[in-house]
Amino acid sequence: MKKMNILRKLILLPLFFIFSSALAQSPAQQLEAANKLYGEAHYEEALKTYLSLIDLGYSSDALFFNTGNTYFKLKDIPSAILYYEKALKLNPSDDDIRHNLQVTNSMITDKIDVMPELFFRQWWRAFYNLMPADSWAWASVIVFLFTLVAAYFYFTSSRTDIRRLSFFAGILLIILTIGTFGLASQKYYYTRQTNEAIIFASTITVKSSPSESSVDLFVLHEGTKVALLDQTAGWRKIRIANGSIGWLPEDSFKGI
Repeated sequence: MKKMNILRKLILLPLFFIFSSALAQSPAQQLEAANKLYGEAHYEEALKTYLSLIDLGYSSDALFFNTGNTYFKLKDIPSAILYYEKALKLNPSDDDIRHNLQVTNSMITDKIDVMPELFFRQWWRAFYNLMPADSWAWASVIVFLFTLVAAYFYFTSSRTDIRRLSFFAGILLIILTIGTFGLASQKYYYTRQTNEAIIFASTITVKSSPSESSVDLFVLHEGTKVALLDQTAGWRKIRIANGSIGWLPEDSFKGI
């Protein structure tokens, strides 16, 4: 009898591990399952899966975008804005993200005029946001490969005109390689920093200094985006879109 029990365990144990591994889903499969739940209007169940992936450290514009959509369906506007902003931070050229963020921002209380920006800064921002960090990195690799091709023709060709053309093309390609690599590095650094936040307090008064007894400056409501500047114990210095500056308690917002 004991031998039979041992034999049964030896048979069932591998089956248990095979069954467990079959149940274990990859992040891509979990995301697909959550998307299916969302499509079937099971928003709370879908949200749990999205957030579980985020808690495990996964991040992508699609994951954040879908999380924002789910919060929007659940009528949690500040959280929807937060995750749309997270998605846009990773992929600033996505029109769907921008559209949904614009629609959601139209539903919040604060309507703040954006401080005008110099034209060359607008041009630079448009160029900077053409591609996400990984696309700029790939562009850097491709341009560098062309640089190697130019170097090859320069050192192997016997014709003076080809060597001259390869030399100047190589110089230009080196500059482009450095530029695209710099853009990729800067964008990667930007996506890892928390320089902006979304207000989650229903109503909060911005103070002139990091103290409850300081002068009241203006009032903000949930869903409003702020830039994070200086910080001190329990307080952050913030700036809103029109340039106004003040201090808020750290527990009144969530970082993007």
